[in-house]
Amino acid sequence: MFWQFFWQREWLVWSWPGAAIILGTVWCQVQLDVIVNAWFGSFFDLLQKALEKPGNVTADEFYASLWNVSQINFVSMFLSTTVGFFTKHWLFRWRQALNDGSADYVRCWYQNRHIEGASQRVQEDTARFAALIDNLGVALISSLLTLMAFMPILIDLSKLITIFPLVGEVHNGLVYLTIIWAVFGTVMIALVGVKLPGLKVQNELVEAAYRKELVLGEDRAERADMQVCDSLFDGIRTINFRIYLNYTYFDAAKWCYLHFGGFIPYLALGPTIVAAGFTYGQMQQITHAFGKVEGSFQFLVRSWSTIVDLISVHTRLTAFEVASYDGKDTDKGIPLKDSIELNTVLEV
Repeated sequence: MFWQFFWQREWLVWSWPGAAIILGTVWCQVQLDVIVNAWFGSFFDLLQKALEKPGNVTADEFYASLWNVSQINFVSMFLSTTVGFFTKHWLFRWRQALNDGSADYVRCWYQNRHIEGASQRVQEDTARFAALIDNLGVALISSLLTLMAFMPILIDLSKLITIFPLVGEVHNGLVYLTIIWAVFGTVMIALVGVKLPGLKVQNELVEAAYRKELVLGEDRAERADMQVCDSLFDGIRTINFRIYLNYTYFDAAKWCYLHFGGFIPYLALGPTIVAAGFTYGQMQQITHAFGKVEGSFQFLVRSWSTIVDLISVHTRLTAFEVASYDGKDTDKGIPLKDSIELNTVLEV
């Protein structure tokens, strides 16, 4: 159902052309980043030259360099604003296709309105799916294109760096370093955050049960009495406390990894810096390119929280579809009819 947006005849005008426009715009932004990376080298060499002796660099040369990069940044900001506006419209069409196209979650709701949180799945989860795809999809495309653009640059700049601490001489050492460091972080974050997707799904279920009982209580006095509400909220508290604990481990590992990662290129460049093996501008180019490649490889590390939310939404919507097709009132083994009986959910 999720991907029928790209195959439904009524949405073909939006789906593939829209994806091509977004991809092309992101590619243009990446190419502008490449130009800025080259500017880093010339500008910081200019600074080094200017600081060596008064009069080495004129004011016109200095401000001309700043004006050049300002024009590039203006184009980049214009593209970011434009593609952001277009992407939101494109993703709303995707949500609309989920709502009333051949995917038709509204039809699923008519068949399974008794399922816990059915209305939320049609209204909120489809909206969240579009928003998460916006955040995650564009970031993934940008990371892949950035990697394709900056990896050759980093390989070329690695020729300036031949000696590394502890290991000595390594050919293309900066490339190997970024890959090893990114793989280490990705594996570590995946292991630390492995429980989060399941906990998010459970949290959505108990929140939906509590919300449904309160809504029913607005029109029916026999619903949402204090004992029932207390029981439901106890379930919410249990799941949220588990999520907070797991996010504490996750955040501690993530921020330690990212903060320490900021020193990695300087540690690697240490012997070459001490030996004055390159200019200040070349060092800026190297660290900037290293950061771009490293950031691309670290896509999963930086986006894991968003991925967790997307997995949660996808799980809920997929289970909703399954219930529509097989006529069952279960969500992957979790009871959904009785909003009060949450113990089974909490034990999953």
